[in-house]
Amino acid sequence: MSELSINQGVEIRNAELELRHFQARLAIASAFVLLIFALLGLRFFYLQIVRHGELSTLADANRITVLPVAPNRGIILDRNGAVLAHNYSAYTLEIRPQDVDNIDRLVEDVGALIEIGPRDRRRFKRLLEESKVVGSLPIRTRLSDEEVARFAANRYRFPLVEVNARPFREYPRGERFSHVVGYIGRINQRELDRLEADGLIANYRGTDYIGKTGIERSYERFLHGTTGVENVEVDSGGRAVRTLSHTPPVSGNNIVLTIDARLQEMVYEAFGDERGALVAIEPATGGILAFVSKPGFDPNVFVDGIDPQNWSELSNSPDRPMMNRALSGTYPPGSTFKPYMALAALTYGKRTPQQTINDPGYFFFGGRQFRDSHAGGHGVVDLYTSLVKSSDTYYYMLANDMGIDAIARFVGQFGFGSRTGVDIIGEAVGVLPSPEWKMRRFKQKWYPGETISVGIGQGYNSYTPLQLAVAIATIANDGVVPRPHIVDYVEDSRTRERTAVATGPARTLDLKPEHLAVVKEALVGVTKEGTSRIAFAGAEYESAGKTGTAQVIGIKQGEKYVESEVAERFRDHSLYVAYAPADRPKIALAVIVENAGFGSRAAAPLARAVLDYYLLGKHPVSSKPEKAAGNASDG
Repeated sequence: MSELSINQGVEIRNAELELRHFQARLAIASAFVLLIFALLGLRFFYLQIVRHGELSTLADANRITVLPVAPNRGIILDRNGAVLAHNYSAYTLEIRPQDVDNIDRLVEDVGALIEIGPRDRRRFKRLLEESKVVGSLPIRTRLSDEEVARFAANRYRFPLVEVNARPFREYPRGERFSHVVGYIGRINQRELDRLEADGLIANYRGTDYIGKTGIERSYERFLHGTTGVENVEVDSGGRAVRTLSHTPPVSGNNIVLTIDARLQEMVYEAFGDERGALVAIEPATGGILAFVSKPGFDPNVFVDGIDPQNWSELSNSPDRPMMNRALSGTYPPGSTFKPYMALAALTYGKRTPQQTINDPGYFFFGGRQFRDSHAGGHGVVDLYTSLVKSSDTYYYMLANDMGIDAIARFVGQFGFGSRTGVDIIGEAVGVLPSPEWKMRRFKQKWYPGETISVGIGQGYNSYTPLQLAVAIATIANDGVVPRPHIVDYVEDSRTRERTAVATGPARTLDLKPEHLAVVKEALVGVTKEGTSRIAFAGAEYESAGKTGTAQVIGIKQGEKYVESEVAERFRDHSLYVAYAPADRPKIALAVIVENAGFGSRAAAPLARAVLDYYLLGKHPVSSKPEKAAGNASDG
């Protein structure tokens, strides 16, 4: 029994069956492994063959960064090679605000290491508010070598802050050329949209700045250059390992102006504390020799981005330093308008050189008395005397005889009331009054009494100093209207090839030589025996000119203008137009000194100083020419 029990407890194993089970499991496992390898193989085939090009590109994109390389901006020079705008390199501390959670805290932490002044903080805040561009913004510029080394030692603490070497624009002659050269500033969203629309956005990758005013803006496409490209291999931390390829940028072209820097600076200083503008032009070529608007501003403060406080001071100043008076300031021309009225009178047969009128010191029209600037009048006046002595009564009568339509038609030929086409953006049109203009502007008809004031350069008359300079240059040119331009030529930065600025053909007015001769003789007489005789006493050359005094506020009927009783900013403007030498003009100019009174007192002496300097090389004795004595007959 015990033997039977033992036999019953022994399991009988089937080796053949177990072998088959093992082989089956092995086959299934092998099939599974083969399937996995087959799937892996298919996946590898898909990735390595089918999507090889796409994935290779993506891999390179992770490994290789394409960096735009901003070109150097072209430099700006005067006619003699004096540098007016150039570039230099400096280190900038920059933050990528879009990656920062607490920007104020980061600025404070960085400020504990590198000094960040109140102006830097205000500028950064303004840039932060205005910038919609993904990229870094400067929190400090022009770091010293010591500051760069200090930051490099602490770089690990500020992964979102970096030091970059950047090119900077500098204007070494500062405010004297602020309205001519202009300035650059950071590109805003409106400018980005414009570049996008013009198809130029690709050429501005990596560039933060663009021309804002003056030549910097007007010749932006020449100055900017062509952006280069660098393919850089980076590690997993985004740090550059090596440069794989490099397409260098092409520097912008250089711009050479017709401006004479020494003359420009002399004029700016000659204004002293006065406000005003002066435009001097070469009559034969139209090249502008001086283009001064006083006061100016320091364009260097705009390069990094001007802070709100400085911007507020400039934009809210009653002196309006941001306004380019020479280009966009408009003023009544006063008696500087009379030479064109005289030419119109001769052309239309309304006066002859010998014809005279009696000037009692006033003219009645429509029950209103139009007074002459010279109490008691000038007596018997012919055309020559009307200009030399600046008789208002003569031109009151003439304006009434001619009518507004004839006046507008004739003087409009000289460029009054239209843009001259100068090669700088921002030119004002001015106002050449006419019945059509008044109806468009005020929806009112023209009244005959309004014509009377137009005849002496008052009323609605309003022109820029540039227009006045072109008009007097036209007389100097015997009726040939010059096309004014500030840029002489563009110089290729690589080949040094020069391309002259196309100014277009000059216009020639249909004026009789004998009529021009009469007016030009009278303009010479102004400097010898007329209203500017004191200012030009002892001159070593013969010049032609005309004084002007322009009212800022109107005087009621029966009232008399007393300068000392009027607030300074409401006093008359002082004007002068001139050309010299009278027989072969090399320079023509127009100058306005705001609220300075009679043209003979402020504007004429300044013009004399400019002509002495340009023709004779004489420097003014002081920074500001001595004002000549003026009286009510100096128009």
